Amino acid sequence: MNEFMRQQRHGNIHVLRIANPPVNTLRTDVRAGLAEGLKAAAGAKAVLIIGDGRMFSAGAEMTEFGKPRVPPSLPEVFAAIAEFPGIVVAAIHGSALGGGLELALACHARVAAPGAMLGLPEVKRGFVPGAGGTQRLPRLIGAEAAMDIIVTGEPVSAERAVALGFIDAVLPGELEVEALAWTRGALEAGRRFTLAANRVDRIAGQDMASFEAKAASLLKRTRGQESPRGCVEAVRAAVTLPLEQGLQKERELFAALVAGEQSKALRHIFFGEREVLRVPGLPADVKPLPVARAVVIGAGTMGGGIAMSFANHGIPVTVVERDAGALEKGIARCRANWQRTVDTGRLAAAEMERRAALLKGSTDIGTVADTDLVIEAVFEDIEVKKALFADLDRLARPGIVLASNTSTLDIDAIASATRRPELVVGMHFFSPANVMRLLEIVRGKASSAAAIATAMDVGKRIGKLSVVVGNCDGFVGNRMTGKRTPQVEKLLQEGCLPQDIDRVMEAYGMAMGPLATGDLAGLDIGAAVRRARGTVAPIADAVVAAGRFGQKTGKGWYRYDEKRTRLPDPEVERIILDTSEKLQIRRRAISDQEILERLLLPMVNEGARILEEGVAARAIDIDVVFVNGFGWPAWRGGPMFWADAQGLPAVRDKLVHYAVATGDDNLRPTDLIEKLAREGGRFSAAIA
Repeated sequence: MNEFMRQQRHGNIHVLRIANPPVNTLRTDVRAGLAEGLKAAAGAKAVLIIGDGRMFSAGAEMTEFGKPRVPPSLPEVFAAIAEFPGIVVAAIHGSALGGGLELALACHARVAAPGAMLGLPEVKRGFVPGAGGTQRLPRLIGAEAAMDIIVTGEPVSAERAVALGFIDAVLPGELEVEALAWTRGALEAGRRFTLAANRVDRIAGQDMASFEAKAASLLKRTRGQESPRGCVEAVRAAVTLPLEQGLQKERELFAALVAGEQSKALRHIFFGEREVLRVPGLPADVKPLPVARAVVIGAGTMGGGIAMSFANHGIPVTVVERDAGALEKGIARCRANWQRTVDTGRLAAAEMERRAALLKGSTDIGTVADTDLVIEAVFEDIEVKKALFADLDRLARPGIVLASNTSTLDIDAIASATRRPELVVGMHFFSPANVMRLLEIVRGKASSAAAIATAMDVGKRIGKLSVVVGNCDGFVGNRMTGKRTPQVEKLLQEGCLPQDIDRVMEAYGMAMGPLATGDLAGLDIGAAVRRARGTVAPIADAVVAAGRFGQKTGKGWYRYDEKRTRLPDPEVERIILDTSEKLQIRRRAISDQEILERLLLPMVNEGARILEEGVAARAIDIDVVFVNGFGWPAWRGGPMFWADAQGLPAVRDKLVHYAVATGDDNLRPTDLIEKLAREGGRFSAAIA
């Protein structure tokens, strides 16, 4: 008896129930159970395949990738479905994703529970669907509609799938009961079903000019990524080749992509985003404190975004601001953000009003007396924050967590202003806080397990991916990017222009290069940080001294037109050349490879220090921070994954070279890099 496949006969219908919790991945035992179950169904008129628990199937078991495949394969299971003398019906609830949807597409018919989601997300793992999805789906709904689903990797609802034509019916009520009745009715009516593999009506006569235009549109935003192009190529094969040749093309693309560096990087992040939720040293039995309502101190951009995150997920929240005008402006900004989403059709007007009703405003800090969590989002000044936390400690109920949204400041210093340091944590949101997924949870020396668990639980409830980090200047992300900044200045002095640096980083996959990002954030902010720290950046300081603060003044490293299009500015070039001359630096041509290495290596070296100090528990924590909070392309895997891919002996040698060449002691390899390079180690284990 196969424990992963439950079987039951209902008259002339044989039920196969996938039982591989929690998400019914199609591991070897499940595939074997399907094959055995189809044989056991001999004599039945129909087979009904359904999933146990919360979903039909999440698809392939990715931990089996790279290992010898044990039969039966999914194509072998699908062949058994095609050979079954009756009909095979898939009954879908929850989700049918990847191989799970491919299993359903291989059946004669598909029914679903209301709200079930169906998709082929393989592109997000760096490969193409590998069990016929790129060939069967176009045959059911047409090539261009199938490309939408396959190239984006985004799921569609069962209701939308009915309209497209790959779900036969949405069945309200208990799914197994309704699916049995539907299948019985189809048998009694003598309905005939044609397998997707045998259909050509939706792809015959495809206008290839229209196909290529659709493909170009979908690929426009996938710069540098291999899997979306592979998906297009596979769907193109469905239109231009016979089925068997199309399936062979799909298998070849799958095999090539799944072995590639981009797929390894994407799977590294996929598994890493689950790993970071397991916090080393946090007792498994610790319970989060109950949080039914929250207060956010500060109605600025960050405070408003944090408050929206709570309201978006059904948690009542009050924003507190001293100035009534600033409060009104902050609340209005939140409403405007929601309204823009309504205007684009991504949010119903009624849902906007529901969210808006959960967000209140107040000028009375005493409001914190009636809340379960306080998050401070005021000006980034340690004395301001310490004074505020002393007040919060006095006014808020004993036993509740007080959190700071600081991006760089000392959580222990902030906690010292209270009588409850064990309940003080950092909750560092990223801007815009209502959009960005990352939440750095900063553990102070006194932060209790309950406080960390509470912050983690709240993060999950408001849709954030939480990574627990230690307390230091800049924590993980800002600390590492801060070490890149001196090299940006040196590259400008030695021969680069802003557009050279940004071009290289954007070609690497970043949405924006560091100089364009500086213009967006405001160059005056960076200048203020340098003044506070007593550091000098001759070119960056000269640009700010010229009144060039970035997009808000229409000019920074670039000049900006009325549409905020960035344009190289001769004035900036003059400032750069003049400064290099004053510093008596002879400018030279700098290769793209050198630019890339000099920007990434300082971050890797600092990441190694962060690991040495225990600020991050694992290299994957660092990579997840950068992918989810700093625009690092997931298909590059993060800075520590990049270093592993280069080989740590090469990383060490390049750090030594650039430390000497640039006179930057921060580039001298850390002890950890020296050790790993010497021993042939890696920051993190590669995912096969």
